[in-house]
Amino acid sequence: MKKIIIIDGGPRKNFNTSALLQKVAEGAGTVEGVEVETHRLYELDYKGCMSCMACKVKGRASQVCKFKDALTPVLESIAEADSLVLGSPIYFGEVTAQMRAFLERLAFPWLSYNDYSLLAPKRMPVLLVETMNGLPERNNSQGYGAMEHCIAQALGAPERLTAYNTYQVKDYSRYELAGFSEEAKRRYRDTHWEADLQAAYDAGLRMAREINNSH
Repeated sequence: MKKIIIIDGGPRKNFNTSALLQKVAEGAGTVEGVEVETHRLYELDYKGCMSCMACKVKGRASQVCKFKDALTPVLESIAEADSLVLGSPIYFGEVTAQMRAFLERLAFPWLSYNDYSLLAPKRMPVLLVETMNGLPERNNSQGYGAMEHCIAQALGAPERLTAYNTYQVKDYSRYELAGFSEEAKRRYRDTHWEADLQAAYDAGLRMAREINNSH
């Protein structure tokens, strides 16, 4: 059985990022022989890299973080998985703090201070999902930032799926959000959101087929 791990770095269970990741899971789940496992970072009690250096101890170096907390079984599962999906809304031009902390814990053990190589337990297909208020032609997103380089070097060049100009809330009349036109948001969503969901479904299906056909 091949396994895809989905990491949801968004705070809301039933909103933009979660909806796209659910569609990725649905698409992947249609392929026989592929198991999908989803973890929500906001439901886990963990911190970023603790600089304990336990993963660098001579004779006991590890490519998986050795600090024990709620993130440990997730990181161990990823080390044995066949594919990885990361999803986050974009806040202040970057992924959420929870996603960044997770990525520190994921990637630091890959980094060798002997030759500065980046080596994960295994290479695998990766999908990076982002949701944001910005438009394709106007946004300040740095996405996964420097961590994307680490992912590309250690796991392989990732595929990217971005949903733009997403709804922030369901009812704009309740909030101080006068800088946004709910009508314009609605028009954009009516035009693009179903296509975004379909793209997520297709990405999951494509990923599952790829790993199912690999040896």
